Amino acid sequence: MDRSKIVKLLEEGVIQVTFTKKNGEQRIMDCTLNMDLIPEVAHPKSKQGVSYVDDEGVQRTIQSIACYDVKAEGWRSFLVPNITSLNIFENKSGISVYNLV
Repeated sequence: MDRSKIVKLLEEGVIQVTFTKKNGEQRIMDCTLNMDLIPEVAHPKSKQGVSYVDDEGVQRTIQSIACYDVKAEGWRSFLVPNITSLNIFENKSGISVYNLV
């Protein structure tokens, strides 16, 4: 699944993402980009754009997704190529659990 589709799903509801962290550990995160599901105090002050610093930085930025971890109650990020599982828990379409990877 490509980055834009994952971002769209995150904007619709809560998704459980399982991914491999940079240190090799597996992490399971319930996350969202739906502002209705994120406490107002945690809303971003402005919409962040891509920062084009160098080739390595650009590639890292393009491959990462920053999202709100609903359990840890904070912003986290993951790399799209490191996703091992993606499940929808709740979204505007009413889907409860569906494995996408």
